[in-house]
Amino acid sequence: MNFRYWISGLAAVTVAGLASSGFAQGVTSERLLNAGTEAEAGNWLMVHKTYDANRYSPLDQINAGNVSGLHLAFAVPLGGLEPAGFGIGAMQNTPLVDNGFMYVSDPWGTPYKIDVSSGKEGKVVWICDTGVDKDPTRGIILASRGLALWNNLVIANLNDGRVIACDSETGDVVWDQKVGKDPGEGFNAAPLVVKDKVLVGQSFGDWATRGWIAALDAATGNEVWRFYTIPEPGQPGSETWKCDEAGNPDCWKTGGGAAWVTGSYDPESNTTFWGTGNPVPMYDPEYRPGDNLFTNSSVALDMDTGALKWHFQYTPGDYMDYDEVGIQLLVNQTIGGEERKVLAHFGRNGLFYNLDRTTGAYINSGQYVSQLTWTKGIDPKTGMPMEYDPSKSLQTYAQGGISRAGATATTCPNIQGGVNFFPTAYNPKTGIAYGAGIEGCSDLSVKEVAVADVVQGTIFVGGAGVSSGVQKGSITAIDVASAKQVAKHDTPFPMYSGVLVTPDLVWSGALDGTFGAYDATTLEPKWTMNVGTGFQAPPISYTAGGKQYIAIAGGGVSIAAFDHPELEIKSSANMIWVFALD
Repeated sequence: MNFRYWISGLAAVTVAGLASSGFAQGVTSERLLNAGTEAEAGNWLMVHKTYDANRYSPLDQINAGNVSGLHLAFAVPLGGLEPAGFGIGAMQNTPLVDNGFMYVSDPWGTPYKIDVSSGKEGKVVWICDTGVDKDPTRGIILASRGLALWNNLVIANLNDGRVIACDSETGDVVWDQKVGKDPGEGFNAAPLVVKDKVLVGQSFGDWATRGWIAALDAATGNEVWRFYTIPEPGQPGSETWKCDEAGNPDCWKTGGGAAWVTGSYDPESNTTFWGTGNPVPMYDPEYRPGDNLFTNSSVALDMDTGALKWHFQYTPGDYMDYDEVGIQLLVNQTIGGEERKVLAHFGRNGLFYNLDRTTGAYINSGQYVSQLTWTKGIDPKTGMPMEYDPSKSLQTYAQGGISRAGATATTCPNIQGGVNFFPTAYNPKTGIAYGAGIEGCSDLSVKEVAVADVVQGTIFVGGAGVSSGVQKGSITAIDVASAKQVAKHDTPFPMYSGVLVTPDLVWSGALDGTFGAYDATTLEPKWTMNVGTGFQAPPISYTAGGKQYIAIAGGGVSIAAFDHPELEIKSSANMIWVFALD
């Protein structure tokens, strides 16, 4: 399972750009630090393009004036359909590109190296054999959101809790570390390399595990530090887990708070920022009373030690599954006449937030989904929902609480958001941020779970959250300074793909297989094509031979059809689609 495509001859080496200094050195820490510079504009070296997670590409050969001429340049089929032969996972990965070579992963996290230098076809160079057990019981949680590059290593997170590094030349495994040690722990977020460390986030909080973020030595995979998103008794924040009130003194041990979307990094302050998942069980707050820190939060960690610098919790004591793992956009913005270092975030709860990224202080927020019922608004001083009462162990937000006594609720947005893991983007030239997601609501209820039945490594929901009616989607543009919506494009299907922004276009894919480019000012569709495989992965832009390309991963099984029967029969073929102008 370790295929190699050998490139021979000086001409081929020159065409592929292999003689460049970047290739000779590999993807150094310096190159990653400068991933947003003109020298690296044609590459996509890390999952969010740059450490600020802006997913902004300055490439503009393809623009609003000529995008109507875009066509399919080539496609590359991938594996990952094992063991059933039709696929059980989701294609949610961001391709990486370095000097004519693309690095992608399939739903099992298996890394592929593909030569895309010709612009006419993608030739598989190697497939790294991770040895992962392709257990079909992983079911709908199976996904890999991408890889990381460091020097001459290709680093992958696996759903079985391992992190591996493959040689970028041969595809051979260089190191293999079991980082997730407790039952049920694993990964699906892409790793993030900062200096000589690899950051990884434990992804399976909903499977009755305790979330954490860890830093590994990039050369060996040895663990350097670990930050637990759920504090143990006696640690700061542990007082917000009032487990004794529920008769479950160890409820924090299965508390969730997963980190299943890759964080961002600010070199100036040497701080990494991550979003954390919901408390677990997600629909049964009576099992784990309290605010449940540090779930549903943005956390700022010292890059060298993993020490917590600050946190901001968006929805304390959550019972609506509004985990806030989504992208942590780092922007510099003038707000209220003052230059601010900002962390901007499309909340899964339907609100767009601006935080001071130095202190974590709330700045402002605004609604971005069309229908929001769970709160009547945000306190402008604290950033907390208006209904939040810090004296209560169990919160009741505007649509009413749910309980073991039988109380149910319909909440908007949908339990998946708003924007979920779907990557967002920011255009630093215009100050506009973009998010794509779901427009709809969910019906919530509770089902009591006996403590004796809670086993780490099994899903721990505690109730039900189902879509209320047909769900649709949208792409929304937000002026970051004011946190106000400036444009919106409604779509017939929920949007899982996330977005890419180029100077005057926004790019995204839909679950029905439609990939499109939208005017960055008005969000008017400028070009679309349906390729048949649904999209749950974000697009990228890169160059080969001086020409701009747009690439996106398609395929995989959707975890929900949202009452759209046509989505239930979509192809699960795993593909890389690449588009270009003539």
